Amino acid sequence: MASNFNSADIAAFKNVWVFCEQRQGKMMPTSFELISEGRKLADELGVELCGILLGDNVEGIAKELGGYGADKVYLCESPLLKDYTTDAYTKVICDVIEDIKPEILLFGASNIGRDLAPRCAARLHTGLCADCTHLDVDLNGYVNFLRTGSSLDVDNMNFESKLFDVNKNLKMTRPAFGGHLMATIVCPRFRPAMATVRPGVMKKRPYDEAKANAVEIIRPEFKLAAEDIKTEVLEVVKAAKKLVDLIGADYIVSVGRGISKDVEGGIKLAEELAEVLGGVVGGSRATIDSGWLSADHQVGQTGKTVHPKVYIALGISGAIQHKAGMQESECIIAVNKNETAPIFEIADYGICGDLFKVTPMLIEAIKAAKAAK
Repeated sequence: MASNFNSADIAAFKNVWVFCEQRQGKMMPTSFELISEGRKLADELGVELCGILLGDNVEGIAKELGGYGADKVYLCESPLLKDYTTDAYTKVICDVIEDIKPEILLFGASNIGRDLAPRCAARLHTGLCADCTHLDVDLNGYVNFLRTGSSLDVDNMNFESKLFDVNKNLKMTRPAFGGHLMATIVCPRFRPAMATVRPGVMKKRPYDEAKANAVEIIRPEFKLAAEDIKTEVLEVVKAAKKLVDLIGADYIVSVGRGISKDVEGGIKLAEELAEVLGGVVGGSRATIDSGWLSADHQVGQTGKTVHPKVYIALGISGAIQHKAGMQESECIIAVNKNETAPIFEIADYGICGDLFKVTPMLIEAIKAAKAAK
């Protein structure tokens, strides 16, 4: 560790950083989501947003990060960084952070991010909040988030603290207790404040070509030798497994416990409706826990967070865990027999009825509308 590095010297740290993950020279979509969210945090703090990009011959993709909001990109290139290894990436990132000292560092909660972030946090002697679904620095923004996304009596809560400045600390919100609660974590005594963020949660900003051309590429000094790496990548094998792409879908038809009287028939109806819309099928946690759908179909706090153009909820009551994963959809249509189901509170259109009767009517109506065009 650098002799002048002290994670408790909070005043010495400045700027928001994002670890930008690339694989085989291609930037992962989560990197653009985090740069977009990092831009918001940097603006709230009045500081710069920087990406840190590791790899070999990856300068060509660094400019992309500027297009989504990065002011600077710290580029670390070496043949030893071509393939991801925990030892190499941890050493380089920690060496650069100890020298430049960012106040916030974000990682995507991918397989690599989940492996890398805790190792870096331990080495830097700072805190890490894992699998976040919401981030704020500005207190007013956080209060507004609570007001719309929780059942708390926000107006009668006291957010002052004698221990730390609430307004300057990153407020990291994540699911807790299996998704039954939302917990907000702060790291007031050490820097950088670190978080891994669930893919698909943060909205990507529009790409700006002018900002991409204006981004500053910096090559920080670092030392990395073969003996620093205790593992050797012999071969990279890609396994072909067809998974449903919920995060990229414009139309999602999700099913819940309401299909229990005819599970096979309920899923078949959802698939037919999704097919006429050109979308995919999702499910609540109850459907995944019951084995009716595979885990890649799950929407919610412990599943995927989605932002489709249209989200149709069939037989889903709308527990807070599920709503947290889909409430930012552009249009929500709910079908449920229970007129007091919480899903109706956030639905743009609600149909109180039996999904097994309503869904075929929806399918026929959509087919007729398409035929009439």
